[in-house]
Amino acid sequence: MTQLSRRDGPRAAGWAVVGALLALCVLLLPPMASARADTPLDLDSPGRITDTVGALGQRRHQVEAALSRLHAEHRMRLYVTYVRDFSGRDGHDWADATADRNGLGPRDVLLAVGTHVRRYAVSAATDSGFRQDQLSEVADTAIAPAVKGHDWAGAAIGAADGYRAVLRGERVRAPVIVPGDSDPGGGLVPGNHRVWLPTVLAAGACLAGLYLCSRRAARRRDRRPQVLATSTPPGLARMAQPLTPLPELEAEAARNLVGTDDAVRTSAEELLFARAQLGVAVTRPFAEAVAYARSELADAFRLRQWLDDNPYEEEEIRRHALDEICSRCTSANRRLDAESESFDRLRDIKVNGAAILARAEAAAKALTPRLDAAEAALAALAHRCADSAIDTVARHPAEARDRLAFATAALTEARDALAARDGDRAAISLRAAEAALSQARTLATAVLRRAGELTGATARLRAALADAKAAPIPGTADLDRQTARAIEVPAEAEREMATGRYDPGTLLRRVEESAALLDAVSGMPPDLREQRRRARLARAMPATRGEVAAARDFISTHRGAIGSRARTRLAEAERHLGLAESLAGTDGAAALHETGEADSLARQARALAEHDVGSYGTPYDPQTPRPTRALGGALLGGIILAGLLPASFGGGATRGRLAG
Repeated sequence: MTQLSRRDGPRAAGWAVVGALLALCVLLLPPMASARADTPLDLDSPGRITDTVGALGQRRHQVEAALSRLHAEHRMRLYVTYVRDFSGRDGHDWADATADRNGLGPRDVLLAVGTHVRRYAVSAATDSGFRQDQLSEVADTAIAPAVKGHDWAGAAIGAADGYRAVLRGERVRAPVIVPGDSDPGGGLVPGNHRVWLPTVLAAGACLAGLYLCSRRAARRRDRRPQVLATSTPPGLARMAQPLTPLPELEAEAARNLVGTDDAVRTSAEELLFARAQLGVAVTRPFAEAVAYARSELADAFRLRQWLDDNPYEEEEIRRHALDEICSRCTSANRRLDAESESFDRLRDIKVNGAAILARAEAAAKALTPRLDAAEAALAALAHRCADSAIDTVARHPAEARDRLAFATAALTEARDALAARDGDRAAISLRAAEAALSQARTLATAVLRRAGELTGATARLRAALADAKAAPIPGTADLDRQTARAIEVPAEAEREMATGRYDPGTLLRRVEESAALLDAVSGMPPDLREQRRRARLARAMPATRGEVAAARDFISTHRGAIGSRARTRLAEAERHLGLAESLAGTDGAAALHETGEADSLARQARALAEHDVGSYGTPYDPQTPRPTRALGGALLGGIILAGLLPASFGGGATRGRLAG
């Protein structure tokens, strides 16, 4: 508490009046040109352009024409809104809120541009028909350069033309930048002095008169002795809170990534069970929630990868990126949390427990022969492939047996709980059993897929060696060491194949890398080089898909031990693989580059994940009694949480709700 003397009293009262009158003066001013539409707003009903800051000027008709072309050709409506800023909110949240407020549908896309902050955001429904990489391509190529160059009309035109190009299957073109006002509507008062000048003069006269009255009243109060007590306003003291130390923020972002990734994976798994129980149409809202959470998480992982690739960026930039990672993870969790109660009501495990139990018992029974087939396939691989070729799946059958044992015990518990009419206990046991069965199936499938991949890799290796023999060899004079070494690789691969057990995937990778190097220096005609590049791409794509799938399966079934670095590399590998697949038909060189990036990142993800698992608790020991191993596997797989209760559909606030 602060004591104010009589001398301070009139002065403080006077300044309080000044503050109040200044606020009154602001209220008396006419609305600003920008309308300060910083909160989600109602879009203009007559058209698809809402320009609250006057950003378009004379070019409004050009934007209208671009929007009309998009709608006429593809029945896709693009709405564009220009505001000063997003009121401190994340641009994507602002755009999504505005789209929801105005009831935009699947065929509607909203582009929101904050002219003062020079930022933009795009809101598109998950079922809009656009993939995330397509939206990103339009944003990066056609929108961002225009916003950066203050070409506000060009941002909308670039977006409309970009979406047209995507829907036609064409490449998005960069716009020609026509800079406009760097901060339209950025002034404090309207630009027409005939409007604001009389208002300001009148407000000033009112201000002076009221202030004199307040001074007289203060002098009269001054004649009476008094002490005024008031609380000290926090003012700048509250704004001066210390920033979270960067290492702590890094750790917080890592925890958010791991927790959100676990929530998304668990929600996606239980969504599959709900679809089997209830059908696709009924569960569509929850599929949309999972898709939204995945998109937010993918953006967060991409930021984390960027930070890993640029470790020497300034602290302020790193801090902003880490804050954005946490924000994206929070957004993903909130969306899943918002749907968890509805998901429980729809699935109603307590009421439908008997049917779910019967379905799970049938799945467990069908899993046994699949595990037998996986063990047989692994034994056959061990006779003809090097250990390095099968190390990634060597323990999968045994771990799958442990998951099945855990599921069997949980199903027995569920059956007893249903007989005792204990719905809560039955729900907990059924949920744990479903998750364990899913992971057992994933582990068995990974072994069978690996067997098929190695068979295919052997055939592709022979084709690659045949191509290498048919390719022109550079002259041996004046070759650098790397090129000379590349010439020897095919012969070395054939000798290794002749010895018996070998790793076809590793040999194929070496042969293809040497072929790419030799093609670059051989001087062969461009059309022949492109033909050989296409052949390498056709051989590389299946191998890369296999590497990404292997890393995904390992992380999914061991996620209780795996940190953010492995998950980040996997997310980036999946992104690059998606880019490669989208480019395969149009740009062979770019697709081959993206394939190589995806392959490398997937192998990094797997190595990091195996390191995390190796550092987690006690190592896997086949001699440990199976019930103990089964419980350890359930913890390792993230099937049950620290309280030995199963995870369920939902974000961080609700995925452990079965404990309640």
